Amino acid sequence: MIYHHNRFTFKTTVTAQQREEALAGLRNQGESIDAVARYVVGRDIGGEFEYGAVFLIEDLDGYWEYLMAPSHAHTDRIGLPLLESFVSYDTTHSDDPDIAQKIADLHARRYAGDPALTKLVADLPSCTGSGAPTSTDSCSAH
Repeated sequence: MIYHHNRFTFKTTVTAQQREEALAGLRNQGESIDAVARYVVGRDIGGEFEYGAVFLIEDLDGYWEYLMAPSHAHTDRIGLPLLESFVSYDTTHSDDPDIAQKIADLHARRYAGDPALTKLVADLPSCTGSGAPTSTDSCSAH
């Protein structure tokens, strides 16, 4: 099992309607992507971020399905431009010593096939983690 975590804070200029649309997009991912066994989207408590989302995915094939789902692409397109800060990371019980690299390879493959997405993520003011498109696992700071 892989728990894919996203934590984020919206820009201060984001309207309540924009915020709700982005959160609804994340919830739709949990509902519409078959590879997602369970999910939660809501307030991030006890940290520096406002909101979080966690998606439980069974394996790497499911992780790829999650990454490539149209609902995920939609949420990226509407949500990423609204974010001030973003971090993604994964938690797994896998004892595969190469699991981190395999997850990184899935993200790299996704970014290689979608330059517009790569730019959206790279343009975030603050972005780190397993979903970052650079070799240093962090986004460009602007």
